Amino acid sequence: MKVSSPVKMAFPGPPRRGLSRYLLLAIILVTVMYYYRNSAQSAALSYHTSDYLPSINLPKPDTAQGSQKPVDSVPKGSDANPGSLPTEKPAEAPIVEKPIDKPAPEAPAGAGHPIDRLIDDAQKTFDELMKKQSNDLNTAAAEYRKRRGRHPPPGFDTWYAFAMENGAVMVEDFFDQIYHDLGPYWGLAPVTIRKEAAEYEMTINIRNHNASAASGWFWTQIWLNMTQSIQHLLPDMDLPLNAMDEPRILAPWEEISALMVKERESRNMIDPKEVINEFQKLPPPEDIDPGTRSRDKSWETEGSYWNLAIRGCRPDSLARRSARQADFSVTPSISLAHTSEHMEQGYVKNFTLSTDFCHQPDLQGLHGMMIEPLSVSSTHVFSPMFGGSKLPTNNEILLPAPMYWHGEERFTGGNDHGAPWSEKKDKVIWRGVATGGRNKETNWRGFQRHRFVAMTNGTQVTGAESWKLVPENFALPQSQYHLAAQEESKLGEWIGGWSDTGFVDMMCHVPEPNGTCNYTSPYFEVISGMKMADQFARKYLPDIDGNSFSGRYRGFLMSSSLPIKATIFKEWHDSRLVAWKHFVPMDNRFMDFWGIMEYFLGYDGKRKVPGHDKQAEKIALDGQDWANKVLRKEDMQIYTLRLLLEYARLNDDRRDKLGWVQDLL
Repeated sequence: MKVSSPVKMAFPGPPRRGLSRYLLLAIILVTVMYYYRNSAQSAALSYHTSDYLPSINLPKPDTAQGSQKPVDSVPKGSDANPGSLPTEKPAEAPIVEKPIDKPAPEAPAGAGHPIDRLIDDAQKTFDELMKKQSNDLNTAAAEYRKRRGRHPPPGFDTWYAFAMENGAVMVEDFFDQIYHDLGPYWGLAPVTIRKEAAEYEMTINIRNHNASAASGWFWTQIWLNMTQSIQHLLPDMDLPLNAMDEPRILAPWEEISALMVKERESRNMIDPKEVINEFQKLPPPEDIDPGTRSRDKSWETEGSYWNLAIRGCRPDSLARRSARQADFSVTPSISLAHTSEHMEQGYVKNFTLSTDFCHQPDLQGLHGMMIEPLSVSSTHVFSPMFGGSKLPTNNEILLPAPMYWHGEERFTGGNDHGAPWSEKKDKVIWRGVATGGRNKETNWRGFQRHRFVAMTNGTQVTGAESWKLVPENFALPQSQYHLAAQEESKLGEWIGGWSDTGFVDMMCHVPEPNGTCNYTSPYFEVISGMKMADQFARKYLPDIDGNSFSGRYRGFLMSSSLPIKATIFKEWHDSRLVAWKHFVPMDNRFMDFWGIMEYFLGYDGKRKVPGHDKQAEKIALDGQDWANKVLRKEDMQIYTLRLLLEYARLNDDRRDKLGWVQDLL
C-alpha cells in the first residue's frame, strides 16, 4: 500500500522581500511534521480535566513477531468505587483543552530509572503487607473487627480452620474485594436479595449442605463443581450467575453511594451475648418469600457501553462530563494527558487506578468493550449477581473465574511452567484472537489487541518512523521516554529483534475462511498459534484484555516468565497481588511498553542503555512463587467460602445480630 508523507514540503525559494516570513513558515511546517510523527492523532477529542480522581481503596471501618504485512523491506512490543463513599473534598486539576503531552522533566542526576523506584516501593508495600499476617484464630478475628467494623459471620472459626488446613497465607487485606462487592447489599433488604437471587435464570442452589444447578451451561457447571468442593461448610442460599463474558449490573453511582451510607450506619459491635451464631434455613427456591415480587430489571441491550458504564462514575468525573465519541473509523487519539493520577514519569505507579476509566475519558475509544462489546445485556437495577470479572463501575460479586478453577491447558500451560530464566529467549511473545468486542470496518482501529499487535510489529513501526506511512491505529513513543533506538531512527529495527506478536484469527464481523478479514487484511496477517507451554520459553508475556478479562493471567503468573499486564477489569485476586513485585503493570494505551522493554532488555547502539535482566527475573520468580502460595485452587476455595458466608448473612433477616464471637465469651 502506497502511503505518502503526511506533510508535503515542496515550495519555491524565497523572493527578495526577506527571509523572516519563510523562516516562520519553515518552523510551522517542522512543528506539524513533528506532531504527526509522534502522535498520529487524526481524531483527537477535546476534554476538560478540571475533575478530581478519587482513590478506590476500601473505606476504613468506623470502629475498632508479528502478524502485520510489511509495507517496505526492513529488518524485523475512583471515581468508580461502588464499595466505598469518598469522604475527602476532590482535588482540583488544571483545565486542559486538548490531550497534548509535554515531555516529563529529566530525573536528577543519579536518581536512577523510574522503574527502579517503582520496584523498590513495591517491595516495601509487600513487606508491610506481610507484617499483617495472622497466625491464630483470635488474632484473625481481631483483625476482621478492626478492618470491617463488625463481628465476623457465623462459621468464621470453621472457615479459619479450613484455611489453615490448606496452607493459606492469612492476611485480612486479601479479602478486601469481598467487602467492596458486598458492601452496598447492607442497604438492600434481605428479602429482596433472597427473592431476586432465587428467581434468576441461572443459579446455584444450596440446601442442607448440597449444591445443585438446573443449568447445564459449562460455566455454571464449573462454578458448581467449585461450590460442591466446599458445600459441606455452606449454609442455605441461592447464587445468581452471569454466564456472559461481559458484566451486567451497572447501578448509578448516586444509588450505590446511598447504599454505602446505610452500610456504614449498620456497622455495630453488638454485645457478644446478643449475637446469633446460626444461619437461617431456606425453603426450596420456588417457595422463597411468596409474598414478594422481583423488580423489573429493564435489561439494556443496545447503545454505547461507555454510556452505560460511566453512570457508575461520580457525577463530577471526567468520564461523565466529557464529550461522547461517536466516530471510531479514524486513527485513535492516543495521549498520556489523563494518566497523571496513576502514572509517574511515564510508568504505572498505581495499578488499581490505571484500571479505572472514570478519570480517563479517552479510553472510550481505546478499548473494544467501550467501542462495541460482543454482547450487551445490562441493568441499572442494583441486584445480586455473581461473575468472574467486572469493570470498576459494575456491581457483580466476584468469584474466581471458571477457567481458573477448570485448569484447561490453553489457560494454564498444563504442567509445564517454563524453563529456568537463563534458558529462555529474550523475547516478547503474544498470540491470540482479535477479540475485545465486535470489531467492524468502522471501529477496529481503537480495539486494544489490534493496537498492541500493530505497535509491536517492527515493519509497521519502521514505516512510521521513516515517514513512509502514518500509523493506522497506534502512535510512536513520546519524547519523555528518551528511547535510544528512537533517537537513532532504529525503533522498528530494535522492536523486530525481540517482538513476536500476532493474531491467529481476525474474528471478522462477517466470518471469513482461515480466520482472515477483508478490512484488516492490508494491516494484519493470520499466523500460526503457539501453545502456552511453548510461550513460556520466552521471558516476556504481555497480557491484554479480550472480550472481558484475559483468562491466561493466572497461568502467566504461575509460569517462570514475566507477565506484563494491562486491563480495565477487576478480578477476585486483585487484593493479593502487588504490581512491580509480582508482575509488571502497563497502561491501557500501551505507550509505556517500549520504555518497559528498554529497561529490561537495554539497547546496544550509539547510546548504550544497560538492561535489567536480573530485575526482570526477580519479578517473574517472585510472582511465580507468590502465585503458588495465594492463587492455588485451595485459595479459590478459601476465598469463595469466606465470600459465601458473608453473602448468606446478608440474606438473613436477622443479619444485624448474626456473627461469630466465641473468642469474646
